[in-house]
Amino acid sequence: MTFTAEVNPGVGLNKGSFPHAAPSDPSAPHVHAAEIAIDAAADRGALARIWESIGYDEINWTYTPTGRSLLGRFGELSDKGFHVRPHYVFCSGTGFGIPHWGNGNVFHLDADGNAFYDFTITDQVYDAIVESGNHVLVELAFTPRDLVPDHAAELEVVPSPTVYSNYEAGAWGYPPKDYAAWGDLIAAHAQHCLDRYGADEVDTWLWELWNEPDIFYWRGTPEEFYELYSVTAAAVRRVLPTAKVGGPAVTGSGAEFLRGFLAHTSARKDPLDFVSFHTKGSAFRPWRVYGPTGGPAPEQQSPSAHKMLFEIRTLSRVIEEFPEYHGLPAIVDECDAGVPAHYSVYDNANFRFQNTEYYPVFQVKLMKKILDLNATETVQVEQATSWSFYFEGERYFEGTRAFLTAGGVEKPFLNAYRALARLGERRIEAASDAAHPVTALDDCGGASMPEEVDVLASRGADGTVAALVWRHIDDQYHTDDTEAAVNVNITGLDAASYTLRHYRIDATHSNAHTIWEGIGSPQLPTDDQLAAIKERQGLEEFEAAREVTPADGAAQVGLRLPLPAVSLLIWEPKA
Repeated sequence: MTFTAEVNPGVGLNKGSFPHAAPSDPSAPHVHAAEIAIDAAADRGALARIWESIGYDEINWTYTPTGRSLLGRFGELSDKGFHVRPHYVFCSGTGFGIPHWGNGNVFHLDADGNAFYDFTITDQVYDAIVESGNHVLVELAFTPRDLVPDHAAELEVVPSPTVYSNYEAGAWGYPPKDYAAWGDLIAAHAQHCLDRYGADEVDTWLWELWNEPDIFYWRGTPEEFYELYSVTAAAVRRVLPTAKVGGPAVTGSGAEFLRGFLAHTSARKDPLDFVSFHTKGSAFRPWRVYGPTGGPAPEQQSPSAHKMLFEIRTLSRVIEEFPEYHGLPAIVDECDAGVPAHYSVYDNANFRFQNTEYYPVFQVKLMKKILDLNATETVQVEQATSWSFYFEGERYFEGTRAFLTAGGVEKPFLNAYRALARLGERRIEAASDAAHPVTALDDCGGASMPEEVDVLASRGADGTVAALVWRHIDDQYHTDDTEAAVNVNITGLDAASYTLRHYRIDATHSNAHTIWEGIGSPQLPTDDQLAAIKERQGLEEFEAAREVTPADGAAQVGLRLPLPAVSLLIWEPKA
């Protein structure tokens, strides 16, 4: 068995306190009991819906029937809609989508060297997003082929059936050779969007320059990028005076690049309405294993929520160094447990977590911990984007970072977003005596997050109380046959009686993957098998709804949680 180089696309060279992935520790202690207290009368303010954002590389799959259908599912999960961030809108090409590549094919030069624009593909992309009830996070990237500088010829590749030229291989990452022409492209793009979708819709959009310029996505100097931002922000604002513009979307190890960017925008008084950056919970090494199909990982590794929170906090504190930016939101517009999105269990068996109940529970936990981090930091995270969509041509449960697998089957991961969508408008006080706090970041010594039982609770305008209660550990290999006994004690209930509904995501609930494995993991399922798989793919009730009558505004619910699992408890006041 041989391995590739230990380099992952999409992450910087993080030399900080955390390893590239969390090793497995079979000796780590389990949590077998927990007490949870929820006070429905203790309001903690508006619940920031930081999870209402997705993004992906494969821009040309946005407008396929499957892409449109999936976008529609997200549109139904939010009153305001999700922000959707696709890559490659300015890249040149035919519009044929493949993993980790795509193109909007907007910019062209005629025979006389005059610029003209073709919005055929981008119209399909943005139409699909807007028509599904969502909004665009416009990633203004990358360099069109006709704007690639002459010195990009230094990027040598061997042409092949899948690498047509050095452009597809990365020449699109060079700075545009003509910044004025780039600015005109930005203004034309903004004007076209305004004309097509109207001011009310476009006013909801975010306009962001580039992606991860601190690594190979940018083949110029930091100073060249900073200047490109000045040109870009000015061009957007010429057309859209109230547009929200920002950047620079650095990786989790991009603190120095971010600091230089903010120093530039501050000195130049550039428009800046948000600051964006990324974090990844793991970069498995080797990222691809060349061996027998479905073989084991060379080392058992897992994501680290601690690593992600540490990177978010580090980059937020860089923003905090600039007092004029304290009020700007942080947009973590790639916020993922692993990288890259298109690698699967066939590349490295550690990616299996992306098929299982582990991942939705991890995501619920992560969103709550980011909210907790907001409570301790000056700069507030406004969006934490899952860089996930779907992949054409997959096998069933390929194990990529996606919401769907083959046959349009929903993976358990999508149910995390269904569960989060059921939370109400206001966060209420909730605590667990078996929770792991974000304040422990400085004391964890680079270790991943240990096992915990924790809770996130809310109240709606109609008095409905909803709580997510989970049991999770970062180590995907550290399982437990014993369920945790959890007592949920709720006070502050002001209705005479409630209907209690209980939904669950675990190995046997809300989990099409388990059903697929249980029938032999077929890659050519029969119609009956596929129907059985899809029947169990949504968010499922764990038990029948029942009536609860509080005593002096208090009630109690007992849960038994396997590892990993998340329960959604909803107390609906009865008329």
